[in-house]
Amino acid sequence: MTSYDNEKETLEIGIIGLGDMGLMYAKRIIASGWKKVNVCDRSENYEELKELLKDSGMNVCQNGHAVSRKSDFIIYSVEAENIDKVVAEYGPSTKLDAIVAGQTSVKEPEIRAFEKHLPDDVHIISCHSLHGPTVDPKGQPLVMIQHRAADEKFDIAMRVLSCMESEFVKLSYKEHDRITADTQAVTHLAFLSMGTAWKTQRQFPWETPQYVGGIENVKVHMALRIYSNKWHVYAGLAIMNPSAKLQIQQYAQSVSDLFKLMIQEKEIEFRTRVKKAGEFVFGKSSESREPILLSDTLLDKFSLSIVPKEKRKPNSHLSLLAMTDCWYTLEINPYEHMVCQTPLFRLWTGITEYLFRNTDMLEAAIHSALYSKDIRADDMEFYSASKGWAECVDIGNMQTYQKRFEDTAKFFESRFDESNKIGREMIKVITTKTHK
Repeated sequence: MTSYDNEKETLEIGIIGLGDMGLMYAKRIIASGWKKVNVCDRSENYEELKELLKDSGMNVCQNGHAVSRKSDFIIYSVEAENIDKVVAEYGPSTKLDAIVAGQTSVKEPEIRAFEKHLPDDVHIISCHSLHGPTVDPKGQPLVMIQHRAADEKFDIAMRVLSCMESEFVKLSYKEHDRITADTQAVTHLAFLSMGTAWKTQRQFPWETPQYVGGIENVKVHMALRIYSNKWHVYAGLAIMNPSAKLQIQQYAQSVSDLFKLMIQEKEIEFRTRVKKAGEFVFGKSSESREPILLSDTLLDKFSLSIVPKEKRKPNSHLSLLAMTDCWYTLEINPYEHMVCQTPLFRLWTGITEYLFRNTDMLEAAIHSALYSKDIRADDMEFYSASKGWAECVDIGNMQTYQKRFEDTAKFFESRFDESNKIGREMIKVITTKTHK
């Protein structure tokens, strides 16, 4: 028996918080052979969890005190807005010389909570799987942050989490928050705004001709994928990440600026702005670069639509034009962040790239944006929705965010199961058939 095998027999691993990600982590750790996994959720859920997980191999504990006192490696898997309160309660019970990690999507408040409430004789490491609980973690980025930990302790954390079969990305917590602001926060805002715009018009996008085709399939499925998840995942990342507000505000401003040019039909100014942003982000269309997505045709099969493809109408793609304008204005190169890509960000960047590197499609989008009156109502609602979401984030009220999110989610909930099934297959295909 190797020392590594013996470690799997003796090292006690603790997970505080058994939501979707915490439970996924616990199951993967046990499946890879770690024998002592202590878990807990809220105290009121103890009896129910004990019965539910009685044959899982997990040791279900009454609360975080029990997990913290006996575990050598503890992972807090709780919402970002609750991390300070939970660590304040259970942190003082942490075992001497233990490793403490967090799995929140925003690291600044997490690190601050650890430094404030944990004993000085424990090691602080943070992690973040850049995907949701229903995505296969194999090959996906897993950020590892060695904040206050000896090298040998960091190595232990890496060995335990190697069970995810993910690609480790080593960052500082400040680098993590800046990159996730550049990638996840703005991407989520765009999809949230699409969903709200469709809901406001009482419109299922797959039933209308301007939302037919490969790129549109990505928009629809990823928007519904977000709204089928829990609101706090996106709220915490947007509201609590100090780096996110600038990007979110700029995206909403880019939508506003372009929409104003559209309704005034200022073609020269609009075209110049779009082209200048596109060349900054993607280079000239003649320049060679391996695309993220293979083709619009590849995505055509992932459709909820009953509208024939030949009846497709041009779309302004305001959401994608604004994303590129936002990147240009903030001097962000999205390709630099591919090391920390999420499936959503890869798809979002991919369809934006495809639009800008397909001359005919980009020209059709520019013409539609300026002169197609039959899609003007859609663009107006998207403009209004993006402004509303940006203001919600700027105010920083979690309850307001929750209400906006759940109101839209309710409109689409009858199609979540079907869309998520197709969305998972889409992510799988794009991941395996594109260049990384």
